[in-house]
Amino acid sequence: MNLGFGEIMLIVFVALLLFGPKKLPELGKAAGKTLREFKNATKGLMDDDEVKSDKSVK
Repeated sequence: MNLGFGEIMLIVFVALLLFGPKKLPELGKAAGKTLREFKNATKGLMDDDEVKSDKSVK
């Protein structure tokens, strides 16, 4: 499921038509923030699992 340059341009063009040029940067910023928070949350879960497994071994 690799996206090529043409597919990415089509997605950007459709998003530009749907949301307009003024809303597009806001949507990108919100998407980046959401991905960052998700990454931090999953990292925290992974760290919690490692701590639990270390305690159960001892």
